[in-house]
Amino acid sequence: MLEPMNRSHVAGKRPGTWNKKKITLISGIILMLLTIAACIGISIYVGTSLIKPEKQAVELLPSDYEMDYRDIEFVSRDQTTKLSGWVLEPLVPVKMNVIFAHGYKGNRYQENIPFLPLANNLLADGYRVIMFDFRNAGESGGDMTTVGAMEKLDLLGAIDWTTANYKEPVGLLGISMGASTSILAAAESEEVVAVVADSPFSDLDDYLEENMPAWTNLPNFPFTPLILTIIPLMADIDLEEASPVSVLDKVSPRPILFIHNKGDGSIPYTESEIMAKKDPEHFSIWLTDGEGHVKSFEQNTEEYVDRVKTFFEAALEKNS
Repeated sequence: MLEPMNRSHVAGKRPGTWNKKKITLISGIILMLLTIAACIGISIYVGTSLIKPEKQAVELLPSDYEMDYRDIEFVSRDQTTKLSGWVLEPLVPVKMNVIFAHGYKGNRYQENIPFLPLANNLLADGYRVIMFDFRNAGESGGDMTTVGAMEKLDLLGAIDWTTANYKEPVGLLGISMGASTSILAAAESEEVVAVVADSPFSDLDDYLEENMPAWTNLPNFPFTPLILTIIPLMADIDLEEASPVSVLDKVSPRPILFIHNKGDGSIPYTESEIMAKKDPEHFSIWLTDGEGHVKSFEQNTEEYVDRVKTFFEAALEKNS
């Protein structure tokens, strides 16, 4: 007697084919979920490292350059974060207070510029210099760096302290993150009469969207959108709050001097160009020839000092 033919054979399919397809599908889903989880985990790790960089100790003192100074402490405009810094007094009559604003991962003396030799040049002409550490930097409090969003409040705190203690006009000189932060703070403080912005970004969100791989060494997709979503959540900030280009109308007609190296591989000089063009009557720009980020002072020391002094002198005359 002939046995009935297996239905799977009738259909032309081997036994277990459906089970293999299910296993393949489930394996694919698991692999996809693991990949997504890995990408999120990497993004959280990188995002944490970006907003919580290791503090750099304050290892140089003004006295190393034979400058007199005193330690100061004050509170950020957030009324919570304690900040530390120095006041450097000139030996000649004071005509202006210049507050220095350092860059990302730096501290008050910003060795790569370097700030102390620059301060020494300004002191000789009667500029009192205030140098301080932003939050999560040097000897200041705070546990997060927000690349301008909250640092703006720190700089406003420095301005508040300066105007409470001294009567002379206030100028700001910032580099990189500090340059962008100086513009943001000037927009909210009428006490500021002029800003020198060396190598700023024009809008943090836009800048990071285009340049995140240079900071993380990760592929743009999917990591840039993931990191830009995670950082605001972790730091409780809105990246749009760090958009100097959007507040320039609140700074004008007060002058800004933009300084940028044409060979800047970290923040393109076009970032300064974008902002300088917003008000050519009151905003000026000096593009230097050379390579590297915030290297204009190091590579053009005498001209840098002359331009900064000339700029502040003109601002003082206009303000008098």
